[in-house]
Amino acid sequence: MKKILLIATGGTIASKSTDSGLAPQLNSGEILEFIPNINQMCHVDTMQLFNLDSTNIQPKHWEAMAKVVQKNYENYDGFVILHGTDTMAYTSAALSYLIQNSRKPVVLTGAQRPIDKEITDAKMNLYDSFLYACDDKSNGVVIVFQGQVIVGTRARKIRSKSFNAFSSINFPDVAVIRNNRIIRYIETVPEEKPEFYTHMNPRVFTLKLIPGMDAGVIHYLLPHYDALIIESFGVGGIPCYEEDTYMKAIEEWINAGKILVMTTQVPTEGSDMVIYNVGSRIKEKFDLLEAFDMTPEATVTKLMWLLGEKKDFGQIKELFYKQINHDMLSD
Repeated sequence: MKKILLIATGGTIASKSTDSGLAPQLNSGEILEFIPNINQMCHVDTMQLFNLDSTNIQPKHWEAMAKVVQKNYENYDGFVILHGTDTMAYTSAALSYLIQNSRKPVVLTGAQRPIDKEITDAKMNLYDSFLYACDDKSNGVVIVFQGQVIVGTRARKIRSKSFNAFSSINFPDVAVIRNNRIIRYIETVPEEKPEFYTHMNPRVFTLKLIPGMDAGVIHYLLPHYDALIIESFGVGGIPCYEEDTYMKAIEEWINAGKILVMTTQVPTEGSDMVIYNVGSRIKEKFDLLEAFDMTPEATVTKLMWLLGEKKDFGQIKELFYKQINHDMLSD
């Protein structure tokens, strides 16, 4: 019988009603009591790492989750992490970089409704997560939610209330779970040994362009952040208003030794800066990075990981374009 470690971090699945709204209150053992038949599937140990609304999750919490998995890696066949849905896609992406080439599954799940409610998605999500974690073919960091299995770097929350909260962006679901059966579309076996990392640099900022935005905001960000991700329009470009203030602001940023990443605010299909002059002129002039088809969550957390581990721009550039857990198809 497989041994699985259940790591609870809070979220809606653990929440109960209070006078000021839902808040995490149930611990890992109490949550497990709602699905006692899991004990027939595997041996489960539980750990309460913290009990937070996922709105309050920060990079330090991602580091803590990764350290727990690393510390217990040899003692368990898989890991199930309970997490709030609002930032779950950021956490699954972050763990994809902190826990690489894992031959064991690291499954994140949660719920849109608390597990103690009469109508809830929590019980199915939790059962499916254990089912997936116990399967011999499962590996790597994934989200299991509403019957979908999504690699950690490709998930995005696209619905705020419905049970089918997540989609896999620019990449297919690796599997679906129907009637207690795992139907796999993509099977992968890590070729390299597992690697664990424990440091992230949170000094990464995402700037979503809006028409007419003052380029001076980039100058303001300069002393506060080490990397800037610009979510541009369409396939990616920088406005060239009168006096070309954006070009000057970007030049100041690059000359200060900061990292600049260009991406798109369009949800799917990714960026391609060379198509239009507003993008190609920037890419030709500056040594910047382009996110292509990566999700915003993966782009942010990959940069945090790289800045936490590597200081040299050449190393950062090389590893940014290295595919990790299916995070990037284009380059």
